[in-house]
Amino acid sequence: MKENRPRQDLRLRTKQFAPRIIKMCDKLPESRAGRILGDQVFRSGTSVGANYRGAYRARSRAEFISKLGASQKELEETTYWLELLADSGTVKPTRVSLLLNEAEELMAIFSSIIKSSRDGSS
Repeated sequence: MKENRPRQDLRLRTKQFAPRIIKMCDKLPESRAGRILGDQVFRSGTSVGANYRGAYRARSRAEFISKLGASQKELEETTYWLELLADSGTVKPTRVSLLLNEAEELMAIFSSIIKSSRDGSS
């Protein structure tokens, strides 16, 4: 089952993304910006793995693509909130850079999987 191995690895990787987001949010300042932006990134960042789990257990190709699309949407939103945290000066850009890199890598992986699934070569 070679095909399942990458999916299992991605399942773990998306799950590991959530605690990294949670830890970052726990260290945000208690300012209004820290609380509001933190709540937003917390929600979107922790839902990436949940949406991927839904895709992993999809009953059809269309459902799989839809759930992966939801994961992409949450990653895009997470990227936005992380960028706002850095751009607003709420956190130093270096504190979010690894999370931004991981979000971009996951986005590229999901894009590739969606494309190959649409082409019928999944």
